[in-house]
Amino acid sequence: MRRLLALACFALALAGEAHGQAIRAVYHFADGLDQASRGLQYLRNHLETDPDAKIVAVAHAAGVDFLMKGAKTAKGNEYRGAVEDLDLQGVEFRVCEITLRERGLRREQFLPEVKYVASGVAEIARLQSREGYAYLRP
Repeated sequence: MRRLLALACFALALAGEAHGQAIRAVYHFADGLDQASRGLQYLRNHLETDPDAKIVAVAHAAGVDFLMKGAKTAKGNEYRGAVEDLDLQGVEFRVCEITLRERGLRREQFLPEVKYVASGVAEIARLQSREGYAYLRP
């Protein structure tokens, strides 16, 4: 069912592109730093081939970790630079406030590019159902 919904949203996004609207995609981050490294590369690839795409990255659970100040890749590089670059290209990074509450995290611990939403999963559902975003999970 989830794949069918994702396919339907992707089709809606393609239909929007055919009518002159930019592709809209929501990238879902929930699995920690390995997924983040892969996902950031996917975001760069996406924008390389479609610089007009409207992209929102929604993070919850362990997916918020790469958006914290000082977070580093397995190679020891900070995620901050990649997030800043993508933010300058229009990618929005949204973090789940329920995750912050459940994990005892504070907004001050996150990069300044981050915006906050009440629920990460609810935000993904809203973007898909109400705004026609294609769902991608790296």
